[in-house]
Amino acid sequence: MVQCFPPHYEIFKNLLNMYHQALSTRMQDLASEDLEANEIVSLLTWVLNTYTSTEMMRNVELAPEVDVGTLEPLLSPHVVSELLDTYMSTLTSNIIAWLRKALETDKKDWVKETEPEADQDGYYQTTLPAIVFQMFEQNLQVAAQISEDLKTKVLVLCLQQMNSFLSRYKDEAQLYKEEHLRNRQHPHCYVQYMIAIINNCQTFKESIVSLKRKYLKNEVEEGVSPSQPSMDGILDAIAKEGCSGLLEEVFLDLEQHLNELMTKKWLLGSNAVDIICVTVEDYFNDFAKIKKPYKKRMTAEAHRRVVVEYLRAVMQKRISFRSPEERKEGAEKMVREAEQLRFLFRKLASGFGEDVDGYCDTIVAVAEVIKLTDPSLLYLEVSTLVSKYPDIRDDHIGALLAVRGDASRDMKQTIMETLEQGPAQASPSYVPLFKDIVVPSLNVAKLLK
Repeated sequence: MVQCFPPHYEIFKNLLNMYHQALSTRMQDLASEDLEANEIVSLLTWVLNTYTSTEMMRNVELAPEVDVGTLEPLLSPHVVSELLDTYMSTLTSNIIAWLRKALETDKKDWVKETEPEADQDGYYQTTLPAIVFQMFEQNLQVAAQISEDLKTKVLVLCLQQMNSFLSRYKDEAQLYKEEHLRNRQHPHCYVQYMIAIINNCQTFKESIVSLKRKYLKNEVEEGVSPSQPSMDGILDAIAKEGCSGLLEEVFLDLEQHLNELMTKKWLLGSNAVDIICVTVEDYFNDFAKIKKPYKKRMTAEAHRRVVVEYLRAVMQKRISFRSPEERKEGAEKMVREAEQLRFLFRKLASGFGEDVDGYCDTIVAVAEVIKLTDPSLLYLEVSTLVSKYPDIRDDHIGALLAVRGDASRDMKQTIMETLEQGPAQASPSYVPLFKDIVVPSLNVAKLLK
């Protein structure tokens, strides 16, 4: 048809331009409408990707007549940028609303009469991390259809919102704990759901890492990473608070038995330590559902705290021994009980590769001071104790001597004066046991009388 359409008419090129221009006009009309987020995605995916793909304008059958590189963009960069801004702002509102709803739904589970579900390894969990990260995944996959740049922006947005969300999660977990302490009968499955909250922290951490690995190119990593340490910090704080809340439960139940230690009743054959060991072990059967990094720290903290409470019982001068026989009997009971506690915590910490014997050694060391039969060696024994445990203060020593019940005024004076010459240096790995123990209404001048 060369006679009708001579080559210089460039009829195909003109038709293509008209077609392209008509499409561009239609796309601009659509772009000017009040679009939902999913409509913006559909429009931009088509304009930026589908139209110029091998399905359409880059189709082999159109080559070489159609050169996509020479076509003007269907939508100007300015309009595309505006649409993307609208999309990001709508998405931000949606993510905030979704996260809030997810947390509200999770909170309803916390007061259920039934235990939370467990993962394949038997650790308690709730569905919150899965729901949150499923939502992030869906939005990232959608953004990836449009462009790499948008995908990165959406990832940054998700991580920023995650940061704020975790602060709310922390507050809600704290309120949950406080509510329970007001009435320990409710909620029925408090311990189990608090364990699930603690375990969720580990799941959140792992999910954040895997999300970044999947959707982030290395060169972009630096711009996004600052949010990570603060998120890890918040998650560790939630888990730590949760663990301390659970230990609070344990020690509320131990209180009356701890109060029995180092009393007349105790000396005459109380089984307080047996009950303490059984109670702790019983709670830790539940705590077996806590994920390992948190359970390991929790076991160590429970161990430290039981020993501190035992030492506190000594320092409260609930008993003053009247004779060498009583001192020997009391000290030997302390050593036996230290062994009981050592056995219990070795059992609880098995598999953690921890050296857990140090705490109970402290009870044995204090018992040695009480057991000593020759008062003239007392100064030496106390000096050894102080060099081993640098956070022992003179009021602790005063209380210990008062429990012994036989140190003369001069002996007390000498020991106190020598100790005041300077505390020993603690080794870097030393965990203070005495520093938080308050000796009741004790003043050294009174002790010396």
